[in-house]
Amino acid sequence: MRLTTHSRTRGSTKEADVCLILEGAYPFIAGGVSSWTHDLIKAHSDLTFHLVALSADETPKPLRFDLPPNVIQMTEIALQQSERRPANGKAVERMISEIEGPLTRLFAKGGIEDFRGVLAALRRHPRAATRAALMNSEAAFEMLQHMYEASVPGSSFLNYFWSWRSLAGGLFSVLLAELPRARVYHTISTGYAGLLMARAVLETGRPGLLTEHGIYTNERRVEIAMADWLADKVPGSFGIEARRRDLRDVWIEAFIGYSRACYEACSTITTLYTGNQVLQLRDGAPQDRLAVIPNGIDYDGLSAIQRDVSPRPPTVALIGRAVPIKDVKTYIRAAAILRDMVPGVRVLLLGPTDEDPAYFKECVDMVSHLGLRGTFEFTGRVRLHDYLGRVDVIALTSISEAQPLVLLEAGAAGVPSVATDVGSCRDIIEGRADEDPPLGPGGFVTPLANPLETAQRLADLLLDPALRTRCGETIRLRTERYYNKKVVDRIYRELYDAHLCLPNRSSVLAAA
Repeated sequence: MRLTTHSRTRGSTKEADVCLILEGAYPFIAGGVSSWTHDLIKAHSDLTFHLVALSADETPKPLRFDLPPNVIQMTEIALQQSERRPANGKAVERMISEIEGPLTRLFAKGGIEDFRGVLAALRRHPRAATRAALMNSEAAFEMLQHMYEASVPGSSFLNYFWSWRSLAGGLFSVLLAELPRARVYHTISTGYAGLLMARAVLETGRPGLLTEHGIYTNERRVEIAMADWLADKVPGSFGIEARRRDLRDVWIEAFIGYSRACYEACSTITTLYTGNQVLQLRDGAPQDRLAVIPNGIDYDGLSAIQRDVSPRPPTVALIGRAVPIKDVKTYIRAAAILRDMVPGVRVLLLGPTDEDPAYFKECVDMVSHLGLRGTFEFTGRVRLHDYLGRVDVIALTSISEAQPLVLLEAGAAGVPSVATDVGSCRDIIEGRADEDPPLGPGGFVTPLANPLETAQRLADLLLDPALRTRCGETIRLRTERYYNKKVVDRIYRELYDAHLCLPNRSSVLAAA
């Protein structure tokens, strides 16, 4: 292992075929995107991969996956890092003065030209371009003050200060880290991972690809809306007309700028279903680069799982992490209602419980408060194949999803689902508009945060074996026809091959 100032790299330093870039996911976090990434690497065993994992901080993190042998290198980059004592001087002042304009524009829904301006300024001053200079120097503080006055002068300066340090700190981390050598750069989100891909395209001239499962800016909007400290209160006003520009706008506009820079740097922008493309276009993605590649699952293996027909309680499972975006609390409330509808029902949460300890504790307390200890079980991480044969219905209560693998995996095993109307859940359960011939429903779609509707639809399937069997067979056929991993793997290989053979282009930083 080689330790650098900005990142930690394991393995050799040879050029990889593909540099795969992820933020807050594989190989340190379990979940659908991480499983998809692991399978993608294994499916292309003759290609070499350099894995770049972006994490929130420098805390050591255990691997949740055994890396395939074709991962020849792995680099870890902490977005928020400790800094040395402040660095000042004329060179730092010149660098900051050149950065201020493009950085201000990038934070205000900018794009690739502003991002290139920031990057070019850093490269023109290599000796001054340190994290301490960019974050702690007097010139950087003056730049921060200017950006505050230009953006939200009526908001709390202290809150803006910490917001700026978070947004700019992550940006500078990916700009200062050692750049891996690869023939293709493939990011699995926009955000900071997308910025690293955009940097690679600008500096190396090699092509960049983007696969968005969930739309990064949309997920950040949800998180920002839930952050009360970002909303400045207007004294004496209660109506919506009093809404003024505040720190929420700062965060959202910066992430839009980051996403736009990524979109504009990409050769191809793929997502899982057409509904996502509306959001990508809204945030600046060029329409002529958009493509849809759905998730694929191991249909052959999952469809071979045998149903457990022995006497047992009717069983519902949510397969996912105990985190707010999965809205586990709605699932728990639905379980309390379902218990009265379906006597003896067993309600499971199959997935990690250690990613958000505070939220998990709230969920445990809710289970206790609702008297569900004999009904509801947090299993922790499990092997899905060991459970699918004993689960009758899958529940999904997420407030944001892209194309949930768990619905497809359960569907291949003939298990119907009740899912919120997010992402491609409706396409999976009810079928796409172009489905020919139409197969019918493979479960039910419910509104967000509606425990009563969720419980009612779960009860419909649990109490009607004929309906449950019919929906299970429908979603199995749909999965076989449209979401078979063998087909998806071939599509991605064609995409890689088309970009691996492209000639090198010169760095375009000189144009900034």
